[in-house]
Amino acid sequence: MATLYDTLGVSADATEVEIKRAYRKAAMKSHPDRNAGREEVARATFQQVKDAYTILSDPEQRKVYDAIFAEEMRRWESQRQQEERERAEREAAAQAAADAAYAGMVALAMRFASDGYNRDVLFGVLLGRQCDAQLANRIADSVWALHQSRQSEAVNDAPVAEHTAKREHPEESRGEASEPGRRHASPFEALWQLFGVRS
Repeated sequence: MATLYDTLGVSADATEVEIKRAYRKAAMKSHPDRNAGREEVARATFQQVKDAYTILSDPEQRKVYDAIFAEEMRRWESQRQQEERERAEREAAAQAAADAAYAGMVALAMRFASDGYNRDVLFGVLLGRQCDAQLANRIADSVWALHQSRQSEAVNDAPVAEHTAKREHPEESRGEASEPGRRHASPFEALWQLFGVRS
């Protein structure tokens, strides 16, 4: 924000002598007679210099100007801080919405993966939910890789689990029935239950 002091090229605590010297220098530089071809611009600048000097060379007017300017600066700073807070709040809200949307897309892809759909289906489902293609690719790749690794772990752990079950529950290995309707949860189903994705 330019001030009258800026117009004359002096500091806010300049003395009367410094203000007078600065005025003479600025007036000479901006006088229309010394700016051939730029008379209109020079005339406007010259008038600004004269107006600044008229106020700052008068102690009473300068005192009033300083008080008004100080108050205006406080108001301007308060407004700037308010705008900054509002901008930060908008950015935080937008980020929270983006995070929630991302989490929703990941959960959707995980649900389809656990239902046995392949990576291309996951990608297509995400696109159908208006997910950006690049982001949909990344989510589909990550979820599918996780799903594949879970399946591999389940396959590798199956023989060990079966052997352990036979040692701990020999009656089941002899063909005795287990509890009706009982079924062991897959790793993905356990994950759903852990995060409460499914009811």
